[in-house]
Amino acid sequence: MMHGDQTRTILLPDGTVLPAIGQGTWYMGEKQSSQEEEVRALRSGIELGMTVIDTAEMYAEGGAEVVTGKAISGLRDEVFLVSKVYPHHADRKQMITACERSLKRLGTDRLDLYLLHWRGGVPLEETVQALEQLKQSGKILRWGVSNLDTRDMQELWSLPEGSQCMVNQVLYNATSRGIEHDLLPWMRERSVPVMAYCPLAQGGRLRSELLEHPVIQEIAQDRGVTTSQIALAWVIRDGDVLAIPKAVQLNHVADNAAAVNIVLTQEERTRLDEAFPAPKGKVPLDIV
Repeated sequence: MMHGDQTRTILLPDGTVLPAIGQGTWYMGEKQSSQEEEVRALRSGIELGMTVIDTAEMYAEGGAEVVTGKAISGLRDEVFLVSKVYPHHADRKQMITACERSLKRLGTDRLDLYLLHWRGGVPLEETVQALEQLKQSGKILRWGVSNLDTRDMQELWSLPEGSQCMVNQVLYNATSRGIEHDLLPWMRERSVPVMAYCPLAQGGRLRSELLEHPVIQEIAQDRGVTTSQIALAWVIRDGDVLAIPKAVQLNHVADNAAAVNIVLTQEERTRLDEAFPAPKGKVPLDIV
């Protein structure tokens, strides 16, 4: 599952090795006119070694899964495919149907990883039972969660089979470091990696605060790389976070892929820590 120049990896609890930077698909599949460009971007990313592709039934109400399916056509065995189930589909009955619909849109017979998109009204125990059932049937090979904070993770771990969880996908970037207070340490103790969505911050003000910050601009200029590459290198700096940036323009895809080999020096990390300080106490989980 390794291609191109990809060298830095993360390890799932079951021993699966994945590249530290993959591809997100949020906002893909919303316009028919953009579909060709989106498919081309994802295929280019696969060729450059970003073989983890993350999607969800929620994204464009299945539209992103359709785009992803077209992108991985003929390349399925080279890709680590991730999708997510709506919380209101996360019971024993509806999850099977939701998963089958996702598989159909993706044009595949299995998901490498299936995530609960966020926590809703269905008890976690029932969700875990449904996920394990899908695993036993071979429709998913692994499962995990998304947008769960420390207390939710503790509850999950108290359940039978709860510790079969492979990842927790949460929002994480240099402007949003709340998980470092207790969630990230808790996961590290159990060797469960984080999948970081919005690793370049959500668009608008937050993204400009991150990518236009003088410190990140200086470090990027000194290295002859882009500010987004420095931001991505920061997210994956410790070897147990997998970043899933979304890109449609081919130059952005190439930038994201190349960022996997940027290793920040201790001095650069210190400067970025000072520019983007972590919160001193517990803060609510950032979710978009």
